[in-house]
Amino acid sequence: MDQQREKFSSRLGFILISAGCAIGLGNVWKFPYITGQYGGAAFVLIYILFLLILGIPIMVTELSVGRASQKSVAMSMDVLEPKGTKWHLFKYFAMAGNYVLMMFYTTVAGWMLYYFIKMSAGDFVGLDKDGVAGIFGSMLQNPSLMAGFMIVVVLIGFGICSQGLQKGVEKITKVMMLLLLLLMVILACRSIFLKGGEEGLRFYLTPDFSALKEFGIVEVLFAALGQAFFTLSIGMGAIAIFGSYIDRSRSLTGEAIFITLLDTMVALMAGLIIFPACFAYGINPDAGPSLIFITLPNVFNAMPGGRLWGSLFFLFMCFAALSTVIAVFQNIISFGTDLTKASRKKVVTINLLAIILLSLPCVLGFNILSGIQPLGEGSSILDFEDFIVSNNILPLGSVVYVLFCSMKMGWGWDKFMAEANSGKGLRFPKSIRFYIQWVLPLIVLFVFVMGYKALFFS
Repeated sequence: MDQQREKFSSRLGFILISAGCAIGLGNVWKFPYITGQYGGAAFVLIYILFLLILGIPIMVTELSVGRASQKSVAMSMDVLEPKGTKWHLFKYFAMAGNYVLMMFYTTVAGWMLYYFIKMSAGDFVGLDKDGVAGIFGSMLQNPSLMAGFMIVVVLIGFGICSQGLQKGVEKITKVMMLLLLLLMVILACRSIFLKGGEEGLRFYLTPDFSALKEFGIVEVLFAALGQAFFTLSIGMGAIAIFGSYIDRSRSLTGEAIFITLLDTMVALMAGLIIFPACFAYGINPDAGPSLIFITLPNVFNAMPGGRLWGSLFFLFMCFAALSTVIAVFQNIISFGTDLTKASRKKVVTINLLAIILLSLPCVLGFNILSGIQPLGEGSSILDFEDFIVSNNILPLGSVVYVLFCSMKMGWGWDKFMAEANSGKGLRFPKSIRFYIQWVLPLIVLFVFVMGYKALFFS
């Protein structure tokens, strides 16, 4: 793999797959319910601000490290770091993030697949609110059912990745992403024009900053920061891997902006689908993680042609989930091949079994292991795994990438700038070095520390 590293066949492939890694359950499952919980439009503004001032610069650093090294996170810092430094130890922290993410992501992706089948079969038709909630509850209490769908997701993901970068990952993800974007536009148009949906649009698009006081500004900032990192998948090498598969014909700032715009557009469209529909049918939008699985089936039941719209919605949820699963599996496979020089087939086989086993605690956390509540009463193993990734590994890993690219004892600012600005397109401004090296990490660390304080010591 060192001598003839695969490349994307087109720029469109790179952008759609990188966006596909970023676009996932963070946009269409987590973003709407967190927005609903934290008061709507005011939260959205803070989230977008974090994407602009933190997300895009960090994505440029991560892509640059990937492209300059032509390696996954397994070897990228080994190649670029000055002799005698220990930046390469970051690989273990970063790859832990990929594995922990898949430990719960595969389970939730399995839920999407199960719900698509149930909705298409008409199993929700005629059910009242208790009946819809009962389907979700009975699924959570059935470990063999959830494990079965989780295993199907893992098999699909590794099956596609085993075909290679161009023939598998790029070919399938391009089709899925284009279908996902089309489905979202259709569903958003349908929802916006629902009678009574205007109140939902107001909640979603008109900021009410008094809502922030209700939760505390620090808690809202912490939630928005975690969401910004989670939705872009930055900080654990999942974006850097795609930098290693592209040539130097385009500068990386424009590519990072393009990926972030696509990602943000999908998140915002998810809100346009969900909030008008919730308000049109008198459903509370702050239902938390169950928003997609309990609230929305009730909405579709009340909607003319709801079975069709519901089926389309859960189909696009499957595409969103699988695009991220495939992208992260590709990173895990590349990590294994770069580090061990083993064949792709062997690395796929070992990791397929490992991910299935590692995902079982999340599945069992809703039933057999439901007594384990790591983050306090009512929390689950999934919540804990999500917390580890979203609020710890991603922001701290992002700080490592930023410092590695900006410090003399790291890869260094000049080398980073030369890589980021290689090729045609938007240039990364040299004048913001002080911001990148000092201000950006301090913003992330301040919100990180204050968030911990608010969560555990308030």
